[in-house]
Amino acid sequence: MTRSSEIVRNTNETQIQIRLNLDEPLSGPLSTGHGFQEHMLDQVRKHGRFGLVIEATGDLHVDVHHLAEDVGIALGQAFKQALGDMKGIERYADAFVPMDETLAHVVLDFSGRPHLGFEPEKLDVVGDSNGYNIYHLREFLRGFCNHAGVTLHVRLLSGRDAHHVIEAITKAFARALHLATRITSQSLPSTKGLL
Repeated sequence: MTRSSEIVRNTNETQIQIRLNLDEPLSGPLSTGHGFQEHMLDQVRKHGRFGLVIEATGDLHVDVHHLAEDVGIALGQAFKQALGDMKGIERYADAFVPMDETLAHVVLDFSGRPHLGFEPEKLDVVGDSNGYNIYHLREFLRGFCNHAGVTLHVRLLSGRDAHHVIEAITKAFARALHLATRITSQSLPSTKGLL
């Protein structure tokens, strides 16, 4: 069974194409027109060990908000499609990632119930990276959760510099995604018989 997907999402604000393969590498760009966002998507691909190609454009002359949110939405749709009935996946996972003074913890559940608990927005995270800040990361993750059907909790145990905080959270998110989507059995990971 090939666990892959292709998603096209076109709105008045963004145009996005995503190819995802959960088990094999894909060669291709991670292009959004925003350097820092591309750097974070490269972290998702590298630390999640996924085949991922993204070609996106958006109204960056307005803000990076629409692009961040819509890439999250399309990536969530890609995961949902690639996972299919989710039979055999690990389902739950968490990851801690340090980056210098920063320590991030991400916990997720492919439950079918979207929820984002995002603690870093309550803390004093300062700065941004080329206009991309902690709130853009929150909207990316919210879009992902809502469209992948994932419960996701993000905790920032230490850290204040936005670049380090965003990157540590993104890497932890990627590592947890890798662990949760691994095939570890032949049954559905739910006593309900449905996810």
